[in-house]
Amino acid sequence: MAAIPEKDSDRPDPATYGRGIPRGLGVNLLVRNVDRSARFQAEIFGARVLYWEEHFAIMQAVGSTWLLHSDWTYRNHDLIGALAGIEARGCGVELRLYGVDPDLAEAAARRRGAVVLAQATEKEHGLREAYIVDDDGYVWVPSVPAHP
Repeated sequence: MAAIPEKDSDRPDPATYGRGIPRGLGVNLLVRNVDRSARFQAEIFGARVLYWEEHFAIMQAVGSTWLLHSDWTYRNHDLIGALAGIEARGCGVELRLYGVDPDLAEAAARRRGAVVLAQATEKEHGLREAYIVDDDGYVWVPSVPAHP
């Protein structure tokens, strides 16, 4: 697991960071607890915590960057009532980390007591992958090319 920086250290300027985000799909996960989610992703998938604070984190792994926001960030949003009743966040969404070893991720998940929906297996579509559920119900799929 990569070292996790101190909370609130090296805070990027929000406007500069926002303007510098490259074009393309962005992923922002709403989570109950940013600390717990960031540590899970670092421990299980080898993700780097680039920056974090109580309600926000910038995560990175295998060339991809995504954000974590606590439910608190929706406190003034019209959907706040909908968030309160969420039981199975991410249902129907797979968060795929291409280039993360599924066997290592599965082993780390099992050591942590996380739910492993499917063990690391070589699939017909040419990938070896595992299905791991995080504490917020998101399904992560670490994948590498299958052996020929």
